[in-house]
Amino acid sequence: MASSNATNDKQSLPKAIQPRDLSKQYGGAHTGAWVSYLPPSWVPYVQLARLSPPAGVFIVYFPHLFGVIHAAIQQHPPASEVLTTCAVMLGGSFFYSNAIHAWNDLVDAPVDRLVARTRRRPIPRGAVSPLGAFVFTATQAAAAALVMIYFLPPQSALYAAPNIIPTTYYPWAKRHTYFSQVVLGVWLAWGVFMGSIAMGVAPYVVDFANAEFGVNKSSVCLYLSCVLWTVIYDTIYAHQDIEDDTKIGMKSLAVLLRDRTKFALYFVVGAMTLLLNASGQYANMSFPFYIFGVLGSLLSLAAMVMLVDLADPTSCWWWFRNGFWLTGSLISVGLFLEYMLA
Repeated sequence: MASSNATNDKQSLPKAIQPRDLSKQYGGAHTGAWVSYLPPSWVPYVQLARLSPPAGVFIVYFPHLFGVIHAAIQQHPPASEVLTTCAVMLGGSFFYSNAIHAWNDLVDAPVDRLVARTRRRPIPRGAVSPLGAFVFTATQAAAAALVMIYFLPPQSALYAAPNIIPTTYYPWAKRHTYFSQVVLGVWLAWGVFMGSIAMGVAPYVVDFANAEFGVNKSSVCLYLSCVLWTVIYDTIYAHQDIEDDTKIGMKSLAVLLRDRTKFALYFVVGAMTLLLNASGQYANMSFPFYIFGVLGSLLSLAAMVMLVDLADPTSCWWWFRNGFWLTGSLISVGLFLEYMLA
């Protein structure tokens, strides 16, 4: 009888989201590639942390990388210092990513059980207990904090503090607002500021004692462009679960916009392009940044929005995963070339 029910459940799912595909779309049961070589007890935690594929880590790392190189363009430090800082930020991003993804799954566990794509994630299926997930979250957050304390300038903690609120709140945002992708973007993009301060460039100054207030306009524009970048790729990602989210009352821009998503995202792509251009203008950047960072990201994101089939979860996953890498790499190349040639 159990086998028959399982077969019926599988047949009831649309072809595009059969379980064999779901496991590859951060459904929580992926064991392919290098994961298969790990001790079995490690695998659920790798799945919890979204380490396979590694897009989950680089979602966190790319803004940090942008911030490091952007600050290097303004200061012109030796390449060895820039590469060392990039490596430190990658280590910090690794632990930070592990913590935030585990935290998200811990809060979302009751919801994940109701969504076809996520009901096989480690906590819903019982591979990781809520206590185990909480301990994992705490240890990974502590490791990220230690990286910041020991390897970054002392003032880094002060700049990191404001981001604690949106990072902690995000899992609940999907219950409260259709603009959860904006909340996600606000805290992910904060990496731009952390990368900048890691290189000794303050992205903003707030000194109440001396009545000094100011912002690095180029850094702020780069930060806001990353907020919009997150909105673009995560809205496409959210279309994977749009039907289940609608049934259980979860909110997102995908649920709000539905058939108008592409039309809206074209405007977001345009706004992001303008912000990247403004960032380059304020920092007096030259053609490498505009060709790769501005034009390259514009073309890649426009293609992503144009070609993705929002009605097909597999297409949404493919464009999220591959389009994210393409745009992040183009902006990184533009910034790196600007630093090298300036």
